[in-house]
Amino acid sequence: MKKQLTNKFMVAALALSIGAIGTVTANGLIPQKAEATKIDNGVTSTINGHYVEVEKGVKLYVEDVGKGKPVVFVHGWPLNHTMFEPQQTFLPSHGVRFIGIDLRGYGKSDHPLKGYDFDTMAKDVHTVLNKLNLKDVTLVGYSMGGMITTHYTATYKEDIVKKLVLVGAPVPRWTESPEFPNNLKKAEVDALLEKFSTDRPGTIRGLTDGFFYSEKSPQFRQWFDQIMIDADANATISSLKALRDADFAKDLPKIKVPTLILHGVEDHAVPFYMAEAAHKAIKNSTLVPFEKSGHGINFDEKDKFNKELLKFVQR
Repeated sequence: MKKQLTNKFMVAALALSIGAIGTVTANGLIPQKAEATKIDNGVTSTINGHYVEVEKGVKLYVEDVGKGKPVVFVHGWPLNHTMFEPQQTFLPSHGVRFIGIDLRGYGKSDHPLKGYDFDTMAKDVHTVLNKLNLKDVTLVGYSMGGMITTHYTATYKEDIVKKLVLVGAPVPRWTESPEFPNNLKKAEVDALLEKFSTDRPGTIRGLTDGFFYSEKSPQFRQWFDQIMIDADANATISSLKALRDADFAKDLPKIKVPTLILHGVEDHAVPFYMAEAAHKAIKNSTLVPFEKSGHGINFDEKDKFNKELLKFVQR
């Protein structure tokens, strides 16, 4: 009797599994296609996001969860929108719409050979915001994403983004200059580029060793490292070159929208004095230090991060 019940359970489970992936016919299994609606302006929508055409033959994936005021997240290098998992699971339950962009070359987006400069990546954000007809946006840029959102906000004078959030952002610049003599030397970035060309997965593991202030489980580390490893190799290298050379000192004073700067005091990738410099350059800005956070601020102090972000969005 027990064996018969077990067999029935297995058959039922198999039927459910087949139903989820397709329909069995005399000719075999016909895969079930995800529902999608083609929109005329180059947007294909699915149940949990969109594929937005930002130029001919190049589509970016945009996760879209919840309803309410839209908060658009732009990830860091070399990550994707899933790095904002603590925010994706928090904001929709508080009446806020979570929108996470996978930049070109990352996550579910296309990975063309070119376009990893900040002018193009800022234009991609501009195209996504417009094609999704978003209004009253809070734009969140993390690390490299902070550079992109800074450049976007300073460049595009459109009434879409009402608030800006910079998280662990290396602005005005990441590498050494007369104004920032203690920043990373360009030669150090060049050495890192060489390592990426020979052992990208191993190099990524080394990068994340000092990423967080608090200890993370081996399973978490494996998950987080894999996000980076899954990035396109060319996009990873090309974006790093853009990071090495970028300088947004002239962009920061052009930012007029209310700006929240969230930064880990123990951030070794982007030292805290960079956040102080950005705060000084952006007139309408507020700096919130995270005393127990490294570069992975939205994981190190998740609850504080979510609270500060929600308060800023709702005010």
